[in-house]
Amino acid sequence: MRKSSPERPIRVKTAKDLGHALGLSAVETAEMEFRSELTCALTKIIRKGNLTHAEIAKRAGTSRTRVTAIANANTQGISTGLLIRVLSATGHRAELRVRKAAA
Repeated sequence: MRKSSPERPIRVKTAKDLGHALGLSAVETAEMEFRSELTCALTKIIRKGNLTHAEIAKRAGTSRTRVTAIANANTQGISTGLLIRVLSATGHRAELRVRKAAA
């Protein structure tokens, strides 16, 4: 009986590379990349901020559990709208820059 060799792990450095490796469309990859950048910024802000998770949650109109999940970069099931509300609750705001995607 022939042993099957384990699949080699795929290593990626960017959300774009990950989207490609997962076979996602350009649109799905763009959304993942945006959420990834927003989540990374939020985790840093929440971890070094002066507000407790409960205070942020109250200001954002969500639960402390969800704020803790965001702080731990676990945003599965959390809408982009909630991420933006949590960002605002910390006293920050995102700046929008729109540019043409690379071909």
